[in-house]
Amino acid sequence: MPPSSAQPGTPTSATKPSRRRGEGQWALGYREPLNKNEENKKNDDGLNVRDRIINVYSKAGFDSIDPADLRGRFRWYGLYTQRAPGIDGGKTAVLEPEELDDRYFMLRVRIDGGQLSVAQLRAIAEISRDYARDTADVTDRQNVQLHWVRVEDVPAIWEKLESVGLSTMEACGDTPRVILGCPLAGVAEDEILDATPQIRRVHDDHIGSPVYSNLPRKFKSSISGCSSYCTNHEINDVAFVGIRGEAGEVGYDLFVGGGLSTNPMFAKRLGAFVRPDQVSEVWAGVCSIFRDYGFRRLRTRARIKFLVKEWGPEKFRQVLEEEYLGYSLPDGPAPELDPGLERDHVGVHRQRDGRFYVGFAPKVGRVSGTTLLRVAEIAQAHGSDRIRTTADQKLVVLDIGADDVDSITGALEAEGLQVRPSTFRRQTMACTGIEFCKLAIVETKGRASSLIEELEKRLPDFEEPLTINVNGCPNSCARIQVADIGLKGQLVMNDRGEQVEGYQIHLGAAWDSPRPSARRSAA
Repeated sequence: MPPSSAQPGTPTSATKPSRRRGEGQWALGYREPLNKNEENKKNDDGLNVRDRIINVYSKAGFDSIDPADLRGRFRWYGLYTQRAPGIDGGKTAVLEPEELDDRYFMLRVRIDGGQLSVAQLRAIAEISRDYARDTADVTDRQNVQLHWVRVEDVPAIWEKLESVGLSTMEACGDTPRVILGCPLAGVAEDEILDATPQIRRVHDDHIGSPVYSNLPRKFKSSISGCSSYCTNHEINDVAFVGIRGEAGEVGYDLFVGGGLSTNPMFAKRLGAFVRPDQVSEVWAGVCSIFRDYGFRRLRTRARIKFLVKEWGPEKFRQVLEEEYLGYSLPDGPAPELDPGLERDHVGVHRQRDGRFYVGFAPKVGRVSGTTLLRVAEIAQAHGSDRIRTTADQKLVVLDIGADDVDSITGALEAEGLQVRPSTFRRQTMACTGIEFCKLAIVETKGRASSLIEELEKRLPDFEEPLTINVNGCPNSCARIQVADIGLKGQLVMNDRGEQVEGYQIHLGAAWDSPRPSARRSAA
C-alpha cells in the first residue's frame, strides 16, 4: 500500500498498545475526538474553509465568521487573528480567545525551500503595501508573514499570490507546513546535493491532500543537501540531511522527532540511507505514522517528538519500514557536523558557476513591503531572478556577477540591509512578540532591535560569533534553547511589587552533534 494512502492496520508486535492508552491514537482504535480541536477537525476538514472565505466571509465581513473557522480552520490557509492592541502580557493566559482577537489577521505566505523569483517577491511586497499596512517579517521557517490583513481582502491576495505560483495553503494548522531547504540549493560550491527536486516532489505529491490535512498537530519538514546544515535538522519533525554513502553515492540521512517549545527535544537519527528518488514516499511514511499513531488527547503532547521519545528510533524505523514502506532501508553514515560552522549564509560568497551570492541581514527579520519591493528591484537590476529566504530570518540574492558585487552590496546597505553586519545584527533573532501574537507575554522585535543598536554602540569591535534569540513566550518560536544567549519572555515583579515584562535568561546553548541511531547490529 503506498504511503500517500496508508491507513492504520492491525497493530504489529512493534505497535500493540502497551501501558499507555487513551492518547487518541487512530491506529490503536481511538477515533473519537478527545478535545475541541480534534472535534473541529472531525466535523470538517480545514482545507474546506477556503470556499467559505471566498464566497461567504469575504463578502459578509468579520462578524459572519464561524468561531470554529476563525480560531481553527482559517489556519489551514495561513490565517491567524492577530492580538488586539492594548492587551498587556498579564492577560494572555487569562482572557478568552474572543477577547484577545483583533478583527485583523496575520497571513503567512508559504515559501518552500525559501525559493522566490523577482516576480514572486514583488507580488508579496505589493500585497504587503496594498493590503497589510506595509508590514512584513521574514521568519525562521523561510516564510514571510504579513499583518493587518482584512478577511474582505483575502480572495484578492490569494489571486495575486497564485498568479505567481505562491500560496498560503497549509502554512499553519495541524498540517505539513513549509518544507525548509538550503537557500543555496544548486549553487553552493560545497553542497552535498541539490535537494530542490525532492522538495518540489514532496510538495506536489502531498501538500494540500486530505490524506495529511488532519494531523495531531503541526508537522515541520526539512530537506537539504547543505554542508552547513542551515535548515537546522535537529529541531524538525522530519529531516532529510544530505550525506555521501560509503560508496560515494549521495542521498539523505533520516532524522525524526525534533522540536523545541516547552519540551525541547533534538531529533533522533534512524540511521537509514534514503535515496533521492525515495524521499517523497519516506516522507509520506513518516507523516502517516504521525497521523495514525500520534497522541491526539492533549495538545501539549501532540507533536511527533513525544511519540519518538516513547518508541525510540529503533521501533520507529521498524514501523516505518514494515507498516508503511513495505521494504527495508539500508543503513547509512551520519552527517559530519562542525559545531563552529556558520549556518546563515550571510555575506558575499562564490557560487559553483563562478558567480556570487549575497546574503544580508534585515534587523531581526523585520522588513516591509516597500523594502521587499526594493530588494526585488535591486536583484533584477543586477541580473538576478533568484531571491532566497533563510531559516535565520535572512535573505540571499543569487547569481551576481563579480563586477556587480560592490554595486549590489552598496544598494542593499543603502536600504538598511547589511551584507557585512555586526555580530549582533547578524546573529540576533526575535519572534513576533506581543505586538501581534496572542500567545506572547512581552514585546520582542523592537526590544531586540534596540538591543542590537546598544551592543553595537558599546562593543563596536566585537567579532566573536554570538547568537542572541529573543522570544515573547515559552513556546520558543525564536529558538531560545539553542542560542548563546536566550531570552524567554515572562512576567516578573519590580522593586515596587508590580508585575512587569521581563525575561528568563538561558546561557551557553548550541546545536547538537549526531545522536545514536537505529543502525542494525551485525548478525
